[in-house]
Amino acid sequence: MSDQRDEPPISGLRKLLSPRRRDPAPVAAATLPARAHGQGHGHKHAHAALPAAAATDPAAATAALIHLFQQAHEPLGLLGAFADGMAALHGELGDMGRRLQSAASSGDWPSYGRALRQLIDKYIRTIDVEDPLAGPSDSERLRDLLRQTVAGALAALLHTLPELAGEAEASGEALRQWRPGQPLEPVAQQVRELCHQIALRANDSQEQQALLLSLFDLLLENVGELLEDTSWLQGQIAVVRDLIAGPLDRYSIEEARGSLREVIYKQGLLKQGIAESKEAMKDLMLTFVEDLDGMAASTGEFHDRIADYSQTIRDARSIADLNRLLQEVLQDTGHVQEQALRARDHLIAARQEVEAAEQRILRLEQELQDVSGLVRVDQLTGALNRRGLEDLFARELVRTERSAQPLCVAMLDLDDFRQLNETFGHPGGDSALRHVVEVARTTLRASDAVARFGGEEFVLLMPDCTIFEASAAVTRVQRALAQRAVVHEDQRVFVSFSAGVALRQPGEAQDALIRRADRALYEAKKAGKNRVVSAD
Repeated sequence: MSDQRDEPPISGLRKLLSPRRRDPAPVAAATLPARAHGQGHGHKHAHAALPAAAATDPAAATAALIHLFQQAHEPLGLLGAFADGMAALHGELGDMGRRLQSAASSGDWPSYGRALRQLIDKYIRTIDVEDPLAGPSDSERLRDLLRQTVAGALAALLHTLPELAGEAEASGEALRQWRPGQPLEPVAQQVRELCHQIALRANDSQEQQALLLSLFDLLLENVGELLEDTSWLQGQIAVVRDLIAGPLDRYSIEEARGSLREVIYKQGLLKQGIAESKEAMKDLMLTFVEDLDGMAASTGEFHDRIADYSQTIRDARSIADLNRLLQEVLQDTGHVQEQALRARDHLIAARQEVEAAEQRILRLEQELQDVSGLVRVDQLTGALNRRGLEDLFARELVRTERSAQPLCVAMLDLDDFRQLNETFGHPGGDSALRHVVEVARTTLRASDAVARFGGEEFVLLMPDCTIFEASAAVTRVQRALAQRAVVHEDQRVFVSFSAGVALRQPGEAQDALIRRADRALYEAKKAGKNRVVSAD
């Protein structure tokens, strides 16, 4: 028989046996019947043993099977060789092989056919034959995905650490070159070592970040000590210190940066106003000194002339001389009076300029105070931000404990907000956020507050409100949103949210209360969209 004729049975057996060839029971040797050339049915035959290595070594088993099939030169011999090969297996496949052996030995070919059909139905039909046209297998795709993750994404994240980025690329290349059957441990060890090095560097980076933040906080604390308690800068410093004290996220950093930019702009205006005020004061003092000097000179000259006039009056001999002297005295007196009035007008104008500069400075300082208060407001929606929520909660907490009135908190999360952003872009998402705040404010009581907690999450603070009243109020907001769409680029967009409502327990802190409301929100999300769930 040629190699071309012998290969298909071996290939088929390999596919059949590959998932099951590792039997937990060790076998030293497998017996195969030794058939002579041209042996027919009904002949007695002796059994030859496969090498012991064939039981555990796939290559040895394949070689033994090839040798077995090469000894068969007729159809009956091939069927007998197939039965002998199956009988050498373990478990159910071995039992099936022995049934085939028995049928072949006795020439009971109908029984052989039935056993063969059972083998096909139970085992061969369940084998997943890989289609070469179907592309790479799942294992190959998984390997490529892992390689892209390690060599691509991970290496890009490690761009500040060139040595680790190089190791990530090398690990990705090792994963790309690995093939089934090759030792996997070297590649696994390389990836484990890379993960270990990344963990060490991550710890170092976290420590460095913590040290830098603590240094920055110390600097801000020192600056705050140098300022008056009523200074508008205290609010800015408090915002930045609160920011670096908590978990850093892009939303809070952007919000703080926007507020500080507004403050820097106002500071520039204030600096300019103070400079103008200084110049006005300087001009006022110069004018005052010049006028005083002129008045002093004029007064001294006038005094001398009055003394001369006094002597001339004593020496006057006629009424005409006295009239002439009187005219000169009146003329000099009028000149002095005119100079004094001019000096007074100059002083009044200079004082008005100084007062106007002072008013500009006061106005700028008040605007800075207002900006300092705006750091408690979300710039996008106009709702309170986290700092504003904390301040308001602290005040409501004091009032609630004093009056023994209930206090409820509702946690809101917009439904399908990511999809809304993908459909209408970030401007559409921003419009939706502003719309939710506007509808909530017009629907809720004046004593209720709306705060943006982060992203598409909002918190409603509802004092003097039971859990049932709070849930009903949140439901009213949902209904109002269902009736009022936000218009973005000539398109009507309806927004909904899910909410969790919690009633404050005696002695409960803000964080614990919000956590309970957040858990209720999670339950509302699990139940579907546009739901309200009350916390236990």
